[in-house]
Amino acid sequence: MARNNKANNDDLLMGDDIQEDFLDETAALTDQPIDEEWAEDDEPVTGQLALDIYETPKKLIVKARVAGVNKEDLDVSITGNTLTITGTLSSGDEADTENYHVQECYWGEFSRVVDLPVEVKEDEVDAVLKDGVLTVSFNKIKQQTVKKIHINENK
Repeated sequence: MARNNKANNDDLLMGDDIQEDFLDETAALTDQPIDEEWAEDDEPVTGQLALDIYETPKKLIVKARVAGVNKEDLDVSITGNTLTITGTLSSGDEADTENYHVQECYWGEFSRVVDLPVEVKEDEVDAVLKDGVLTVSFNKIKQQTVKKIHINENK
């Protein structure tokens, strides 16, 4: 069966028309007016760090991709069973920058607070920054083994 590829120009939206339609539809769905100016917030937004957390038989490992962050700009701490990683990713000197054409990279402060899934020994921890990956290794606290309780017959 042949397909008609003739496009109706009224169905095509380009550039500003797409943004205008999006804003109108969003306003209709939320019952709130949308400011068409994409003004920057006065307060900086803190980025959230992505983590991988896994176990080995004796350790709990936390890995985070922190490429471009200097060791001096990272802070790793543990309180109870809560791990906190904060830092700053600097893009370098942008004093001469007049206009961004594309800005997709996140620059600035980031943080992550996570409750660890198993109990760890706070004083037995190792943190290594290598090739842009922060690896924090904790020794796990040995879990109590289950002890079977024998039930006696009523005497």
